[in-house]
Amino acid sequence: MIRPPVVLGLDFGGTKIAVAVGDLSGRRLGVTKLDTLAEAGAAAAMERGLSAGRDLLTDVAPGQELAGVGAATLGIPYDDRVELAPTFPGWGELPFGQLVRDAFPGIPVRLGTDVKAAAAAELRWGALTGCDPGLYLNLGTGLATAIVAGGTVISGAHGASGEIGYNLRSAADVWISADERTILEHVVSGQALETTGSARLGRPVTAADVFAMASTQPDAAVLAAEFHRELAMHVVNLAIAIDPVRIVVGGGLVGAWDRIAPELRRALDAAVPFPPELTVARFPSDAPLVGALALGVEAAGAVLGAEAFA
Repeated sequence: MIRPPVVLGLDFGGTKIAVAVGDLSGRRLGVTKLDTLAEAGAAAAMERGLSAGRDLLTDVAPGQELAGVGAATLGIPYDDRVELAPTFPGWGELPFGQLVRDAFPGIPVRLGTDVKAAAAAELRWGALTGCDPGLYLNLGTGLATAIVAGGTVISGAHGASGEIGYNLRSAADVWISADERTILEHVVSGQALETTGSARLGRPVTAADVFAMASTQPDAAVLAAEFHRELAMHVVNLAIAIDPVRIVVGGGLVGAWDRIAPELRRALDAAVPFPPELTVARFPSDAPLVGALALGVEAAGAVLGAEAFA
């Protein structure tokens, strides 16, 4: 009996690498995760991820055709480099796409940012299905969005659509380069809340700690309020510009959704002419990996044709 083809999803994060093998419906047949070990170097991390992908294929899909590979990463991936990945030394110089193609010769490959991959997963199988337009908001270590319209995730001219972490924060930021001002991600993100919280509260804390402490400690309450207000301003402006049906939120800070959601909802209802729906993503914690599989399915579809997905 001929066994059906499979796809491979690779998600390269700053601290973790996740790999999955799935069928053409996106059902995961096997998953493995490993530490990125950034201190060992970007090239070593890349090779460890690619090797993990090959090993997983051997383990869970021996002898089955590999129909497509999807690779998601922090930053903006190209065949010869990765842009906007300053937190991982050396990652930007890697020929990212070419390394993936060399590891799986002859197999169609799709590349994407981790956030756009997450949006692809929500569009294909999750909370953005049927939304036109829709908005995916990633609240994690960093901050970014992905815009869905016309049944696809909008890439932008350079693959950088939705990178609101670089947004101006006030009129005083106009005409100032990103490296000379405080960009939004340095204030509104899990990493920013951890850094600022630890400095203001006088001891190491995580973003989750800040939200948990906000109900009992005034200093933490001020931090959380500043976070909510600035996040809400930018999400509201984006919603006004795009007029989405729904905003879907994923990332590590979804763990504090009971505190974040009411503030976002209140801001959207107050300022957006047609307030969108607001909900947690179907894949709140592993959407980039599921999205990498979605990219693999897209890559396979270009070769296998629509009949393979019927």
